[in-house]
Amino acid sequence: MFNGVYTALATPFTSEGKIDFAALEILLEKQITSGIDGLVLLGTTAEAATLDEAEKDELLCAAMKQINRRVKVIIGTGTNCTRTMLQNTEAALKHNPDGVLIVTPYYNKPNPSGLIEHYRLAAQLGAPIVLYHIPGRTGLKLPPAVLAELLEKVPQIKAVKESDYDMSQVTDTAVKFSKKIDYLCGNDDLFPQYLSINASGIISAAANVLAPAFVKMYAAWQDGNTAKTFDIFAKAYPLIKACYTETNPTCVKYLLSLCGVGTETVRLPLGPVSQAHKQQVDKILADTQKNLLI
Repeated sequence: MFNGVYTALATPFTSEGKIDFAALEILLEKQITSGIDGLVLLGTTAEAATLDEAEKDELLCAAMKQINRRVKVIIGTGTNCTRTMLQNTEAALKHNPDGVLIVTPYYNKPNPSGLIEHYRLAAQLGAPIVLYHIPGRTGLKLPPAVLAELLEKVPQIKAVKESDYDMSQVTDTAVKFSKKIDYLCGNDDLFPQYLSINASGIISAAANVLAPAFVKMYAAWQDGNTAKTFDIFAKAYPLIKACYTETNPTCVKYLLSLCGVGTETVRLPLGPVSQAHKQQVDKILADTQKNLLI
Protein backbone atom coordinates (compact mmCIF):
# COMPACT_ATOMS: atom_id res chain seq x y z
CA MET A 1 0.00 0.00 0.00
CA PHE A 2 2.74 2.48 0.97
CA ASN A 3 5.75 1.80 -1.25
CA GLY A 4 8.43 4.02 -2.71
CA VAL A 5 9.49 7.57 -1.98
CA TYR A 6 7.26 9.88 0.05
CA THR A 7 8.32 13.45 0.72
CA ALA A 8 7.51 14.89 4.14
CA LEU A 9 6.56 18.24 2.69
CA ALA A 10 7.75 21.50 4.22
CA THR A 11 5.28 24.37 4.55
CA PRO A 12 6.66 27.43 2.74
CA PHE A 13 6.19 30.71 4.61
CA THR A 14 6.52 34.27 3.43
CA SER A 15 9.07 36.46 5.17
CA GLU A 16 6.14 37.65 7.33
CA GLY A 17 5.41 34.08 8.46
CA LYS A 18 2.22 33.47 6.46
CA ILE A 19 1.73 30.34 4.35
CA ASP A 20 3.21 31.06 0.92
CA PHE A 21 0.71 29.38 -1.39
CA ALA A 22 2.57 30.38 -4.55
CA ALA A 23 5.73 28.68 -3.25
CA LEU A 24 3.66 25.69 -2.11
CA GLU A 25 2.37 25.28 -5.66
CA ILE A 26 5.91 25.35 -7.05
CA LEU A 27 7.19 22.89 -4.47
CA LEU A 28 4.32 20.45 -5.03
CA GLU A 29 4.83 20.48 -8.78
CA LYS A 30 8.58 19.94 -8.46
CA GLN A 31 7.94 17.01 -6.14
CA ILE A 32 5.36 15.34 -8.36
CA THR A 33 7.38 15.75 -11.56
CA SER A 34 10.45 14.30 -9.84
CA GLY A 35 8.68 10.94 -9.75
CA ILE A 36 7.91 10.54 -6.06
CA ASP A 37 5.24 8.06 -5.03
CA GLY A 38 3.58 10.15 -2.37
CA LEU A 39 3.52 13.15 -0.08
CA VAL A 40 3.12 13.53 3.66
CA LEU A 41 1.31 16.74 4.53
CA LEU A 42 1.19 18.29 8.01
CA GLY A 43 4.00 16.20 9.42
CA THR A 44 6.89 17.37 11.58
CA THR A 45 8.70 18.88 8.58
CA ALA A 46 5.56 20.90 7.80
CA GLU A 47 5.80 22.62 11.21
CA ALA A 48 2.24 21.42 11.76
CA ALA A 49 2.49 22.13 15.48
CA THR A 50 2.67 25.86 14.65
CA LEU A 51 -0.30 25.91 12.26
CA ASP A 52 -3.79 26.72 13.52
CA GLU A 53 -6.83 24.73 12.38
CA ALA A 54 -7.86 27.24 9.73
CA GLU A 55 -4.35 27.26 8.25
CA LYS A 56 -4.23 23.47 8.16
CA ASP A 57 -7.54 23.27 6.35
CA GLU A 58 -6.56 25.98 3.86
CA LEU A 59 -3.25 24.25 3.15
CA LEU A 60 -4.92 20.87 2.68
CA CYS A 61 -7.57 22.32 0.37
CA ALA A 62 -4.93 23.95 -1.83
CA ALA A 63 -2.56 20.99 -1.83
CA MET A 64 -5.13 18.28 -2.46
CA LYS A 65 -6.64 20.23 -5.34
CA GLN A 66 -3.25 20.57 -6.99
CA ILE A 67 -2.10 17.02 -6.30
CA ASN A 68 -5.34 15.74 -7.83
CA ARG A 69 -4.60 12.08 -7.05
CA ARG A 70 -1.39 12.09 -9.08
CA VAL A 71 0.47 10.66 -6.07
CA LYS A 72 -0.64 9.18 -2.76
CA VAL A 73 -1.17 11.48 0.20
CA ILE A 74 -0.70 10.80 3.91
CA ILE A 75 -1.80 13.50 6.37
CA GLY A 76 -0.17 13.89 9.77
CA THR A 77 -2.73 14.01 12.58
CA GLY A 78 -0.89 12.82 15.69
CA THR A 79 -0.53 14.72 18.95
CA ASN A 80 0.04 13.72 22.57
CA CYS A 81 -3.65 14.20 23.35
CA THR A 82 -5.97 11.47 22.07
CA ARG A 83 -8.94 13.82 21.81
CA THR A 84 -6.97 16.32 19.71
CA MET A 85 -5.57 13.53 17.54
CA LEU A 86 -9.10 12.32 16.83
CA GLN A 87 -10.24 15.84 15.96
CA ASN A 88 -7.25 16.25 13.63
CA THR A 89 -7.96 12.90 12.01
CA GLU A 90 -11.63 13.69 11.44
CA ALA A 91 -10.63 17.00 9.84
CA ALA A 92 -8.03 15.27 7.65
CA LEU A 93 -10.45 12.61 6.45
CA LYS A 94 -12.62 15.30 4.85
CA HIS A 95 -9.82 15.58 2.29
CA ASN A 96 -9.84 11.84 1.47
CA PRO A 97 -6.16 11.01 2.04
CA ASP A 98 -4.71 7.57 1.42
CA GLY A 99 -3.72 7.35 5.07
CA VAL A 100 -2.97 9.27 8.24
CA LEU A 101 0.38 9.50 10.02
CA ILE A 102 0.00 9.19 13.79
CA VAL A 103 3.08 9.61 15.95
CA THR A 104 3.37 7.73 19.22
CA PRO A 105 2.31 10.34 21.82
CA TYR A 106 5.25 12.44 22.93
CA TYR A 107 6.06 13.66 26.45
CA ASN A 108 3.28 11.62 28.11
CA LYS A 109 5.16 8.33 27.60
CA PRO A 110 1.93 6.26 27.50
CA ASN A 111 1.92 2.72 28.88
CA PRO A 112 0.97 -0.15 26.50
CA SER A 113 -2.74 -0.16 27.39
CA GLY A 114 -3.04 3.59 26.79
CA LEU A 115 -1.05 3.44 23.57
CA ILE A 116 -3.21 0.64 22.18
CA GLU A 117 -6.41 2.52 23.04
CA HIS A 118 -5.02 5.70 21.42
CA TYR A 119 -4.57 3.88 18.10
CA ARG A 120 -7.72 1.78 18.47
CA LEU A 121 -9.85 4.93 18.66
CA ALA A 122 -8.07 6.40 15.65
CA ALA A 123 -8.73 3.19 13.71
CA GLN A 124 -12.46 3.53 14.29
CA LEU A 125 -12.43 6.57 12.01
CA GLY A 126 -11.60 4.27 9.09
CA ALA A 127 -8.40 5.54 7.48
CA PRO A 128 -5.29 3.38 7.06
CA ILE A 129 -2.82 4.35 9.78
CA VAL A 130 0.92 4.86 9.45
CA LEU A 131 2.37 4.58 12.96
CA TYR A 132 5.26 7.00 13.40
CA HIS A 133 8.01 5.78 15.71
CA ILE A 134 10.60 8.45 16.47
CA PRO A 135 11.89 7.99 20.02
CA GLY A 136 14.44 10.79 19.68
CA ARG A 137 11.59 13.32 19.53
CA THR A 138 8.87 11.59 21.54
CA GLY A 139 10.83 10.07 24.42
CA LEU A 140 8.94 6.80 23.84
CA LYS A 141 10.76 3.74 22.54
CA LEU A 142 8.32 1.11 21.30
CA PRO A 143 9.40 -2.45 22.18
CA PRO A 144 8.75 -5.05 19.45
CA ALA A 145 6.44 -6.93 21.83
CA VAL A 146 4.21 -3.85 22.21
CA LEU A 147 4.25 -3.27 18.45
CA ALA A 148 3.16 -6.88 17.96
CA GLU A 149 0.23 -6.32 20.31
CA LEU A 150 -0.68 -3.09 18.54
CA LEU A 151 -0.70 -4.76 15.12
CA GLU A 152 -2.84 -7.59 16.45
CA LYS A 153 -5.40 -5.37 18.17
CA VAL A 154 -5.39 -2.49 15.66
CA PRO A 155 -5.29 -4.03 12.17
CA GLN A 156 -5.96 -0.59 10.70
CA ILE A 157 -2.23 0.09 11.23
CA LYS A 158 -0.93 -0.65 7.74
CA ALA A 159 2.59 0.78 7.98
CA VAL A 160 5.27 2.00 10.35
CA LYS A 161 7.49 5.00 9.71
CA GLU A 162 10.60 3.95 11.60
CA SER A 163 12.91 6.75 12.75
CA ASP A 164 14.80 4.94 15.48
CA TYR A 165 18.60 4.91 15.22
CA ASP A 166 18.96 1.75 17.30
CA MET A 167 19.72 -0.48 14.33
CA SER A 168 19.69 -3.61 16.45
CA GLN A 169 16.05 -3.02 17.43
CA VAL A 170 15.20 -1.68 13.97
CA THR A 171 16.51 -4.89 12.42
CA ASP A 172 14.63 -7.01 14.95
CA THR A 173 11.42 -5.12 14.16
CA ALA A 174 11.96 -5.42 10.41
CA VAL A 175 12.57 -9.16 10.58
CA LYS A 176 9.41 -9.67 12.65
CA PHE A 177 7.01 -7.31 10.92
CA SER A 178 8.15 -6.06 7.49
CA LYS A 179 6.26 -8.85 5.69
CA LYS A 180 3.08 -8.06 7.60
CA ILE A 181 3.02 -4.27 7.18
CA ASP A 182 4.76 -1.65 5.05
CA TYR A 183 7.97 -0.73 6.83
CA LEU A 184 9.07 2.79 5.87
CA CYS A 185 12.47 4.31 6.51
CA GLY A 186 12.27 7.55 8.48
CA ASN A 187 16.03 8.17 8.59
CA ASP A 188 17.25 9.71 5.35
CA ASP A 189 20.89 9.01 6.14
CA LEU A 190 20.22 5.26 6.52
CA PHE A 191 18.07 4.63 3.46
CA PRO A 192 20.24 1.87 1.89
CA GLN A 193 20.47 0.07 5.24
CA TYR A 194 16.69 0.14 5.61
CA LEU A 195 16.20 -1.14 2.07
CA SER A 196 18.49 -4.06 2.89
CA ILE A 197 16.19 -5.09 5.77
CA ASN A 198 13.08 -5.07 3.59
CA ALA A 199 11.86 -1.49 3.94
CA SER A 200 9.09 -0.75 1.45
CA GLY A 201 10.22 2.83 0.96
CA ILE A 202 10.97 6.07 2.74
CA ILE A 203 9.27 9.14 4.17
CA SER A 204 11.94 11.77 3.72
CA ALA A 205 12.41 15.38 4.79
CA ALA A 206 15.58 15.76 2.72
CA ALA A 207 13.53 14.83 -0.36
CA ASN A 208 12.12 18.35 -0.30
CA VAL A 209 15.44 19.24 -1.90
CA LEU A 210 16.72 15.84 -3.09
CA ALA A 211 13.61 14.10 -4.41
CA PRO A 212 15.27 13.02 -7.71
CA ALA A 213 18.12 11.40 -5.78
CA PHE A 214 15.79 9.36 -3.58
CA VAL A 215 13.66 8.36 -6.58
CA LYS A 216 16.77 7.16 -8.42
CA MET A 217 18.02 5.26 -5.37
CA TYR A 218 14.74 3.44 -4.94
CA ALA A 219 14.46 2.63 -8.66
CA ALA A 220 18.01 1.24 -8.73
CA TRP A 221 17.28 -0.92 -5.70
CA GLN A 222 14.07 -2.22 -7.27
CA ASP A 223 16.11 -3.14 -10.35
CA GLY A 224 18.50 -5.13 -8.17
CA ASN A 225 21.39 -2.73 -8.76
CA THR A 226 22.69 -2.25 -5.24
CA ALA A 227 25.96 -0.74 -6.43
CA LYS A 228 24.11 2.00 -8.30
CA THR A 229 21.87 2.59 -5.28
CA PHE A 230 24.88 3.22 -3.10
CA ASP A 231 26.64 5.34 -5.72
CA ILE A 232 23.67 7.72 -5.89
CA PHE A 233 23.37 7.70 -2.11
CA ALA A 234 27.06 8.50 -1.65
CA LYS A 235 26.79 11.50 -3.96
CA ALA A 236 23.70 12.80 -2.15
CA TYR A 237 24.88 11.91 1.35
CA PRO A 238 26.73 15.15 2.23
CA LEU A 239 23.63 17.21 1.43
CA ILE A 240 21.35 14.73 3.18
CA LYS A 241 23.45 15.22 6.32
CA ALA A 242 23.47 18.99 5.77
CA CYS A 243 19.66 19.00 5.95
CA TYR A 244 20.03 18.11 9.63
CA THR A 245 22.84 20.47 10.58
CA GLU A 246 20.24 22.23 12.73
CA THR A 247 16.77 21.11 13.78
CA ASN A 248 14.58 19.98 10.89
CA PRO A 249 13.19 21.75 8.87
CA THR A 250 15.39 24.83 9.33
CA CYS A 251 18.12 23.71 6.94
CA VAL A 252 15.65 22.14 4.52
CA LYS A 253 13.85 25.47 4.19
CA TYR A 254 17.12 27.33 3.83
CA LEU A 255 18.09 24.95 1.01
CA LEU A 256 14.68 25.33 -0.61
CA SER A 257 15.15 29.09 -0.63
CA LEU A 258 18.50 28.60 -2.39
CA CYS A 259 16.70 26.40 -4.93
CA GLY A 260 14.22 29.21 -5.62
CA VAL A 261 11.31 27.81 -3.60
CA GLY A 262 10.00 30.19 -0.97
CA THR A 263 11.91 31.76 1.89
CA GLU A 264 13.95 30.22 4.69
CA THR A 265 11.39 31.45 7.24
CA VAL A 266 10.41 29.07 10.04
CA ARG A 267 8.03 29.70 12.91
CA LEU A 268 9.04 30.04 16.52
CA PRO A 269 10.13 28.23 18.58
CA LEU A 270 12.40 27.38 15.62
CA GLY A 271 14.78 30.14 14.57
CA PRO A 272 16.94 30.85 11.53
CA VAL A 273 20.01 28.80 10.68
CA SER A 274 23.25 30.29 12.00
CA GLN A 275 25.49 32.09 9.55
CA ALA A 276 28.31 29.62 10.14
CA HIS A 277 26.06 26.68 9.32
CA LYS A 278 24.70 28.47 6.25
CA GLN A 279 28.24 28.76 4.92
CA GLN A 280 28.78 25.04 5.46
CA VAL A 281 25.50 24.19 3.71
CA ASP A 282 26.30 26.57 0.83
CA LYS A 283 29.56 24.78 0.13
CA ILE A 284 27.96 21.33 0.21
CA LEU A 285 25.16 22.49 -2.08
CA ALA A 286 27.70 23.88 -4.56
CA ASP A 287 29.44 20.48 -4.63
CA THR A 288 26.23 18.49 -5.15
CA GLN A 289 25.32 17.31 -8.64
CA LYS A 290 22.43 19.38 -9.95
CA ASN A 291 20.59 16.36 -11.35
CA LEU A 292 20.04 15.15 -7.79
CA LEU A 293 18.15 18.31 -6.83
CA ILE A 294 14.56 19.40 -7.42
